[in-house]
Amino acid sequence: MKKTIFFLLANLIFFTGCQRHEVIKTHGIAYLDKREKLIVVNKSNKNDAIKILGHPATKGMTDDNLWIYIERTKTRGKLLKLGRSYLKKNNVLILEFNKYGVLNKKEFYDKENMKKINFAKAITENDVRKENFIYSFLSSIRQKMEVKKK
Repeated sequence: MKKTIFFLLANLIFFTGCQRHEVIKTHGIAYLDKREKLIVVNKSNKNDAIKILGHPATKGMTDDNLWIYIERTKTRGKLLKLGRSYLKKNNVLILEFNKYGVLNKKEFYDKENMKKINFAKAITENDVRKENFIYSFLSSIRQKMEVKKK
C-alpha cells in the first residue's frame, strides 16, 4: 500500500514538472517566410529590406550587394526521442541588389528546398593551417626541452 502511494506521488511530481508548451529557440529573423513576401523584385530597395527585415545576418564575401537573412528554429522532441532537439524551421533568404540599391534577385530556401541542393563532395585541404599547427606544436616541444636543460 505504501509503495503504490509512493509510486503515485513520484509520478505526480515527475509529470507536473514537465512542460506543457513546447520550448522553441529561434535564431535570426522571426517569420522570415512571411516577411520575404513583402519585398518585391525590381521594386524594393535596400532601405525597404532594412525596414522590413532589419540588417542582414551576413553580406557577400566579395559583394556588399548580396545580403543573406537566416531563420532557424529548434524545439525539443517528444518523449520517444528522449527530448533531443530537432530543427523545426531552417529558412534562408538571399537578396541581390544592383549598383543603385534596387532588388534584382530574391531566393528563398526552406527546410525542404535545402534538401534538394547538391553540395560539392570535394574537400579542400588547408596546407597553411597544417604547417602552422605543426610549427606551433614543435615550437612548444622545443620550449619544454629548453626549460628542462636549464
